[in-house]
Amino acid sequence: MNETILIGLAGVIAAATPVVFASIGETITERAGVINLSANGTILLTAMAGFAVAVNTGSLLLGFLTGALIGALVAAIVAFSSITLKQSQVAVGFVLALMCRDLAYFLGDPYNSVSGPFLTPTPIPLLKDIPVLGTLLFKQDILVYLSYLLIIGAALYMFKTRPGLILRGIGERPAAAFVRGANVNRLRYLYTILGGAMVGLAGPMYSLSYKAGWKGTISGLDGIGWIALAITIFGGWSPIKAAFGSYFFVFLQWLGLVLQSSLTNIPSQVLQVAPFPLMILALLLVNIGNAEWVERALAAMPDRLRHLISGLLRSLRSSPPASLGVPFENE
Repeated sequence: MNETILIGLAGVIAAATPVVFASIGETITERAGVINLSANGTILLTAMAGFAVAVNTGSLLLGFLTGALIGALVAAIVAFSSITLKQSQVAVGFVLALMCRDLAYFLGDPYNSVSGPFLTPTPIPLLKDIPVLGTLLFKQDILVYLSYLLIIGAALYMFKTRPGLILRGIGERPAAAFVRGANVNRLRYLYTILGGAMVGLAGPMYSLSYKAGWKGTISGLDGIGWIALAITIFGGWSPIKAAFGSYFFVFLQWLGLVLQSSLTNIPSQVLQVAPFPLMILALLLVNIGNAEWVERALAAMPDRLRHLISGLLRSLRSSPPASLGVPFENE
């Protein structure tokens, strides 16, 4: 494989790491039945705060812990408002997204374009020398390696363990989970805060690693949280599929940069924003198989083509947790 392309794809994996953390964090939260729409503001606020703490203390670890703590606190507000106060999860999350974004820009003004510490790659001995895979996977920083563990660990926990079964149960049929001894609201608090902490980590992953520094409104982070929310749906509330969606989105961004030199007739702005409508198209494909007109169109196709397209649509189709966004009251 061309070395330039290989390095570019390695960059895609590195750039997708914060999106992986955010989308899997939101997946865990929504599997528990809670919608946290504050992700976009949380990422901006934690990117600024994590960088500010790292600059003032010289500690990258404290910067990342700050991001996780702020993410957990914002998620706790969502949990308290929706679980205890029974307020609209969508409204509370959206207001928090806007508030956190504006706080990030206001409080972060003194840190605009300030130099600070950043995480450097840590190649893994022996593994880094594997042809192709070594450059792609094992010449990264520690956060990328943690993302590999997160993807596998979250999937195994969610689908192969009893606590994971309970997690899915409180999002699907909380009454049944309660009858079997699960404290539904306490677990919803736990998983909402845990998912929020993971979303919070995504912020300093940008400002202390991939996009080192804080540049305010030109940081290029505004919108990443909304993409993470879309990827959660695209991924069918599955950690593995959410990770795939994260890599796919960042790959499209990278592809837009690569194609700029060869597609000179197309304005660069078109290629830069193309990944966003393509993600919307992907979301449409996830649910289009449920439409009545699609079923009629499939019925008119030859058998082989109908089976092929039906199988593809089935593989993309997903349904949200049945009790997503629905408050639960112990009876």
